Amino acid sequence: MILYPAIDLKNGQCVRLKQGDMAEATVFNDDPAAQAAAFEAQGFEALHVVDLDGAFAGKPVNGAAVEAILARVKFPVQLGGGIRGMAQVEGWLSRGIARVIIGTAALRDPAFVREAARAFPGKVAVGIDARDGKVAVEGWAETSDLDAADLGRRFEDAGVAAIIYTNIARDGMLSGLDFEGTIALGHALSIPVIASGGLASLADIERLMQPDCAHLAGAITGRALYDGRLDAAEALALMAKRQPAGKMPA
Repeated sequence: MILYPAIDLKNGQCVRLKQGDMAEATVFNDDPAAQAAAFEAQGFEALHVVDLDGAFAGKPVNGAAVEAILARVKFPVQLGGGIRGMAQVEGWLSRGIARVIIGTAALRDPAFVREAARAFPGKVAVGIDARDGKVAVEGWAETSDLDAADLGRRFEDAGVAAIIYTNIARDGMLSGLDFEGTIALGHALSIPVIASGGLASLADIERLMQPDCAHLAGAITGRALYDGRLDAAEALALMAKRQPAGKMPA
């Protein structure tokens, strides 16, 4: 199982939101590349990056910050936010992104996800962000009528590398991961599922080590790392006791 530290980009800065509200952004570092390097030095084996502005704009906005991160670190970086077309997928993968995450376009244009997954095996993930079980898109500003599991099933035979599932109500709230929802989604799909949203402490890491989470491929942590509630060394030591259910591409 892989533990991904998260860098969310807004106006070129490393921030964390509460429940996806852009007005509730806390700046944790003015230098995202330095933050990425710090995570790598702590021993994390991969990084999760989201272009928040890009998610709302429908196109990459914080490209300079992402490129600075890629220039600074050697561990794999997965990127989401505003990736809506093949040119963007090809562009980011050619620049060194290990895996792109397609969110809004997975709902709006599933054929694009299939095309990207066929063209770049193992390098395309789908981000499923849910509010009350329903898929939210456009930077979480809009909520659809589609259940998270139903969206995931659309890509069962598409070659998607992973599903990154976020419970929006928990994101940035330090209330703990949505284990019930994430475990259920993992059982409903054959695609590896990565848990996101609300990871609060070492207790969440310990919970991830339980047998009913064995099919999950990883988890993403943000605010808990930044404010010191989660000790990186302790968390990584625990995670190392389990073999990963899915491997991040180099």
